[in-house]
Amino acid sequence: MKHFIALVHKDEDSAFGIRFPDLSSVFSAADTENDLTANAIEALRLWAEDADLPKPSTYRQITERGDIRAELANGAFFIRIPYIEDDTRVVRANVTFEKGMLDAIDAAARERGLTRSAFLASAARKEIEAA
Repeated sequence: MKHFIALVHKDEDSAFGIRFPDLSSVFSAADTENDLTANAIEALRLWAEDADLPKPSTYRQITERGDIRAELANGAFFIRIPYIEDDTRVVRANVTFEKGMLDAIDAAARERGLTRSAFLASAARKEIEAA
């Protein structure tokens, strides 16, 4: 899975600004710190709909850039953003659960009107993106 480093900055009386050093035209904003990751993930996904994402730069490569060092010196900070490729291929996977856990998964999926697979995929995506 690819992870991109995003640079977050905030001026007084403004939202958090999010930009990706590897992707100069990708940016986002968030009113709260809690929304930073979700908004950055959405910005990456939207951009990737129209173009292929490059190989992410390493932390070292990004921190060697003078413009990035200047922003960090002025209070900006990094966050690491996962990118899960939207791929329409469906792949079958065999997984094993304890019976009680499987029953709980099936009940939760039914309550949400989802299949077991859709529920597990959604839960996995949320967990990966929250990390």
